[in-house]
Amino acid sequence: MSLSASQSIFTRILSIPANIRASREWQRKEAACNPHLMKALRENKRQGQMLAMQARWAALAVIAVFIAFLNPDWTVLYYEAVLLTFALLGWAQLKAGQVGQSRRELFLIFLDLVLLAVVSMLPNPFQEQLWPSAMQYRFDNFLYFFVILAGASLAYSWRTLIAIGTWTFGIWLFGLAGVIFFGFTDPQLSANITATTADYPGMQSFIDPNNPMIGIRFQEVIVFVIVAGILALNGWRHNQLLLKQASATRERENLARHFPPNIVDQLAGQNQPFSAIRSQPVAVLFADIVGFTRMAEQGEPVEVVALLREYHRRLEAAVFNNNGTLDKFLGDGIMATFGSPLTGPNDAGNALKCASDMVTTINQWNDERIAEGELPINLSVGIHYGEVILGDIGSERRLEFATLGDTVNVAARLEELTRTMNTKVIVSNELIEANKSCEAGNDKYLLDSFSRAGNKVLRGRDSKIGIWKMEAS
Repeated sequence: MSLSASQSIFTRILSIPANIRASREWQRKEAACNPHLMKALRENKRQGQMLAMQARWAALAVIAVFIAFLNPDWTVLYYEAVLLTFALLGWAQLKAGQVGQSRRELFLIFLDLVLLAVVSMLPNPFQEQLWPSAMQYRFDNFLYFFVILAGASLAYSWRTLIAIGTWTFGIWLFGLAGVIFFGFTDPQLSANITATTADYPGMQSFIDPNNPMIGIRFQEVIVFVIVAGILALNGWRHNQLLLKQASATRERENLARHFPPNIVDQLAGQNQPFSAIRSQPVAVLFADIVGFTRMAEQGEPVEVVALLREYHRRLEAAVFNNNGTLDKFLGDGIMATFGSPLTGPNDAGNALKCASDMVTTINQWNDERIAEGELPINLSVGIHYGEVILGDIGSERRLEFATLGDTVNVAARLEELTRTMNTKVIVSNELIEANKSCEAGNDKYLLDSFSRAGNKVLRGRDSKIGIWKMEAS
């Protein structure tokens, strides 16, 4: 490996703590504004703990059978009781689990480690033969700490895994110190070993039952800490993927505020659906409340806002139910498009059907309002079909996907024209012609509700435009 490559790896290792701190700060801010993040973290924690408990119980069942073969007498009941205790601790951890720091949960994990250390270092109290305390290490019971660590990696955060590694390091060495200074020894055994292996001095310390083999004990716990660190790093990486997934869910929900579900699915599968500025044929719809200014002046603010919310909810449903895009709310009005950001074969027909649905839903609402003694809502809708410009507008600090062009202006003027022509909906001849060429075009139900109203000059335009109006409804 070259020197530059080694330096690069070393630099990356040194940058890990800074990256983790930055990730924690970003996660804290993200959780404050993204409800999907906390939901994802709670669901991930719950699933992980359930899986960890199931894995723990399965492992304990295997160990229980295995230990019975190693200890084929009644003293094995001690170890079986210990295994049952570990099973109950796993159940308690599941009940105490929550996202974020939980003192009770951490205490139960710490209790897991202490119990395993005690069982590993102290002999079975029911066995008749008394041997040196250091003999307990000859059974390699430290391996069971890895079972706890593996289960913890399924349920707990990378910070908890680091804590498990740190706690195990301290508990194991504290127990080792207790065995060295306070453990039972049998000097006669050491003397017999020395006499027997006089010709093999290198073997004396290795097979001496009074020797706790301090070097190997340190090796065990250091390897454990290394493995815990690696698993913690992998847990941190998994957490970043979860955060990105939660952000993607939020972005998808934001798309759903503007686009119907089928369009959201298509946009979510594209890398940059809004990046390129382009021109394409689109049906543009404007809807408004006639006389809203007077209603707002006479009504209480709370009542006016409640009215607008209900009004917007009904029109939004009509737009989305007909595969439209909710471009923006305009006070008491809305702007919707059919054919943006993606064109379809029935855009014009969908726009016409949307206008019809809007009239129907507002009429139904007016029946309810009149029955309650409230004033009816007078709806006005204008639709035009033609080329528009699509793309992001704004500054570097704030961008907005916009639909621009003469088609938008004409649709807005058609909506204004409804007031002088005593109708709820006016559409352009271009929209009617586009509807006839749709796959489901020339829909008799839709076309029969409209009649040709000649050519009109719209405000701000010199040339006339052919219009159709909806018959009284």
